[in-house]
Parts: sequence; C-alpha cells; structure tokens
Amino acid sequence: MKDIQYQPFLDPSSLYATNDALFGAAELKGLNLLMGFSGFADAGHVVSQISAELLEQLDAEPVAFFDIDQLIDYRSRRPQISFIEDHLSDYQQPRLALFKLVDGLGQPFLYLTGNEPDLQWERFSAAVIELVRRLDVNLVAWVHSIPMPVPHTRPIGVTVHGNRPDLIEGMSSWKATVQLPSAIGHLLELRLTEAGRNIAGYAVHVPHYLADAEYPRAAVAALEYLGAAASLMLPTDRLREAGRDVEQQIAAQVQASIEVQGVVSKLEEQYDERQQSMPVRSLLAGEGDELPDADELGAAIEAYLANQDHEPES
Repeated sequence: MKDIQYQPFLDPSSLYATNDALFGAAELKGLNLLMGFSGFADAGHVVSQISAELLEQLDAEPVAFFDIDQLIDYRSRRPQISFIEDHLSDYQQPRLALFKLVDGLGQPFLYLTGNEPDLQWERFSAAVIELVRRLDVNLVAWVHSIPMPVPHTRPIGVTVHGNRPDLIEGMSSWKATVQLPSAIGHLLELRLTEAGRNIAGYAVHVPHYLADAEYPRAAVAALEYLGAAASLMLPTDRLREAGRDVEQQIAAQVQASIEVQGVVSKLEEQYDERQQSMPVRSLLAGEGDELPDADELGAAIEAYLANQDHEPES
C-alpha cells in the first residue's frame, strides 16, 4: 500500500505572524536560510551556542514569529523561571522565530531558530515551506549535533545530507544505514526536498564523553560548515577562545588519568583506521582546526567524568 502524505487540516499561515515593516522588502528575497533548533540531542550544546553567537554578535531583525503556544507542550518541557528572595523574575519564554541577519562582510541571510516544536510538526513544516516560497529562499542549510565515539584530539567530523551533491559528496566522515529518532529538522529536510528546494543538513560529531557539556570547538565547526555552504562569514572568535580554554582543561585531566588516556588512545586508533580507508573532503580551510599538542591535552574529559560522578542517578 502506498503511503499517503499527511496534509495539515488547518491553514499553516495562521501558525505565524510576519513583521510587516520588513517582510515585504525586496532585500529579503533570494537569501540563504540557516536553521537550528534546540531540544533534540544538541550534543555539546552546539545549536544553543551558535544561536547565541549569531543573535548576539550580528545585527538581527525579526522577520516572522511562530505561535509558540500551539507548538510547545509546557508540562513535558517546563520553561525556567527565577525566584529571587521574595519575587519571581526572568521567565524563559520559549520562542521560534525567523530573523534577518547580516554577516561580517555585510551579506544578509535568514536564520530560523528556537525550541523544537513538540506538536503540529506537519503544519509547522508546511508553514516553513510557505515562508521559503514567499521569500524565494535560495538554499536552506541546517545543523544539529550528535554524540559519537570519536576522540577530541582529531578534527570535528560531520555527516552531511540533502539534495545538493556539491555540498554533500565526499564530505561525511560517517556513513551508515540506520533507523533513528527524527527531529523537526529531518522532517523539514524531507518536505523541502519534496517541494524542490535546495537543502543541506549537517550533523556535527561530538565526542560522546563531552556531549553533556558545552563544547565550543564543535560549535565553531558547525558555524564554519554553515558559512561555507551559504557563502557567509559567521562569527567564531569568542567560541574559538572559549574552545581553547576547554581544550586545556580536557588535556590536564587526560594527563592525570591513565584510564582516560587509554580510552582516548583507543578512540584515536579507531578514528585513524577509519580515515585511512575513507578520506574525507572538506569545505573548510584547515588553518583554524588546530589540534592540541601533548602539553595542552588535559581537562575536559575528567571534568566531564567528575560532573557525572556528582550527578544523581535518575
């Protein structure tokens, strides 16, 4: 029996509102669109880091807002709020919005980001495709991150997918045929492909033992892959600086533990064997992807392990 593609019963356009002062501007037409959603995996907090960096470092103007009350299950993913002595403050309201940003060379682009919807995935996807069509988006590139059995002493790997061979062929450092839990980005990629739009997705590989902590080096790689795909200069300086501090911490703790050194060494052997049999093309210039030397290797693994030791068992 042939699968029947679900069509939303409700009008997708009623799921979002546009910034009328900006939406009709000719400068928005034909731009590239980047996407990143928090709430699914986000190993190394990659998406949350790049979202903060883009929205804080670049000029950002809202283009469209999604009706978050229709998309989020608040009871399963409760927003944070602060209690300060005798009053409540700083409610962290979920959001999903489309922004216009301008990169370091003055090139405008679009960025869709926020909480991954809990509900109405098909209707949300139809709404995004409607916006893509209305704005005549050139290329959609999205990023997420996954924990992988790889060492932190090797270049950050990526699995690339989509319908742009020039951005995909020879890029992936891990290829497999697997069933996996889907994210809204996966569904959007499918629906955008069906709609005949250019789409490329980047799954950044984060060492599994660092997946629960912020790993700036993976966020830098994500920004570089997105920037290379969309011909944009995206900000990475602050993340690079933070990444150097983290790498030094990781290294110090590797040096202090024979057991951790053995784990890292084994991962390095497996990684090197795999790379010899499957060389990978890169869209990135290699200058910014320096590896820590033996003296720099040391703190994040034990920091991570120490955090695990102190976390209560669920």
